[in-house]
Amino acid sequence: MARQFDVPAFYRSPVVGRVKAARTAADPRKRDLAPSVLDLGPLRVWLARHFGFCFGVENAIEIAYRTLEAHPEEAAAGRVFLLSEMIHNPHVNADLTDRGIRFLRTTAGEELIPLSTLGPGDIVLIPAFGTTPAIEAELAARGVETAAYDTTCPFVVRVWKKSAQIGAADHTIVVHGKRTHEETRATFARAAERAPVVVVRDEAHAEALAAVVEGREDAAFFWRHFTGATSDGFDPARDLRRIGVVNQTTMLATETAAIAERLRQAVIARDGDDTHVADTADTLCYATKENQDATLALIDGVQAAAAPDRAVALVVGGHNSSNTSHLVELCEDAGLPTFFVDGPDALVSPDEIHHWDWRAKEPRVTTGWLPAGGVAGDAPVDLLLTAGASCPDALLDAVLRRVAGWVPGARDIEAAVEALAPIPGA
Repeated sequence: MARQFDVPAFYRSPVVGRVKAARTAADPRKRDLAPSVLDLGPLRVWLARHFGFCFGVENAIEIAYRTLEAHPEEAAAGRVFLLSEMIHNPHVNADLTDRGIRFLRTTAGEELIPLSTLGPGDIVLIPAFGTTPAIEAELAARGVETAAYDTTCPFVVRVWKKSAQIGAADHTIVVHGKRTHEETRATFARAAERAPVVVVRDEAHAEALAAVVEGREDAAFFWRHFTGATSDGFDPARDLRRIGVVNQTTMLATETAAIAERLRQAVIARDGDDTHVADTADTLCYATKENQDATLALIDGVQAAAAPDRAVALVVGGHNSSNTSHLVELCEDAGLPTFFVDGPDALVSPDEIHHWDWRAKEPRVTTGWLPAGGVAGDAPVDLLLTAGASCPDALLDAVLRRVAGWVPGARDIEAAVEALAPIPGA
């Protein structure tokens, strides 16, 4: 039986939770990726099979709130800290700061509170992304105990262990990730203790590395593309002989697989076989892949059933959430009108929505975003709805209710849930 975490009730949703529970009861092994459809008459809501809080996030939230409950005096005195955002969701982080937690750094690593001001008795939580050995050592040197307050995701730790394993086998570690992301910074620092490391951000970047591996490009070319993305002393002529690919767990799993395969083919082109390539397929985060696969199935379902110009996608999550941005990317690449929102307040009216452009990294305002509904004879409005791994179900519930309230004649949501999949004994 899967572990149940103690997540505050205000993060849960009676509607979304009921849908998830019904799907789990009917498909405990999670083999069916088809979306759940709530038929509200003039509005159909398509919910992805998998979305929202993952194992690592629920674990982090449980530890954080348990710590606050156990140490009220320290929290009141401002002596409970997080190294940076525990997860990439502004609502969760705002609630934690309202309860007394203070951040030591920004997500980019900029110092907010000097570590030199900390000492024995202070409580420092390690975020779900993990941290570097250097920061751990500095905290330990100041007498700050972090073991009981470490919320690092187990799947991130698995990547670290694999990196250490292949590094010990004389492989260079290729990290698919965003060089400045907290998780990649932590993975990079730990991997660099064991082996040379280079970070690739996407398939185009990997293609440049493949050209060097194959010998089609030289060291000057390598440094034009990878300056700032390697460990100290990296030598492309020496350090690309044996490689293994791991990833920032929030990246597109399909892209990580494509990068690993492209680099494997580059080694084969150079050596004639893939003997010098480590198998790292087991480092992909199952929750990230589940959410991405479920989003693809969700897109397929909507596109097969929706009338032209009657579908719209809302993806809910923090604007700095990497895994959420990739769900947005999947919807956009499928040609769906897609809006990346951080909660219900972004939905100002049926005519105006405030959303995030993840490519340009800036806010947008769009008018006329929601197809008109409720007119007799019209096809229903099809709302595709999913969320990132750090998004509480309660936010998705609020978004759903807000949209439903704007569609004339929309049926009762709870009744639609009951009709969808009643749970025996509920």
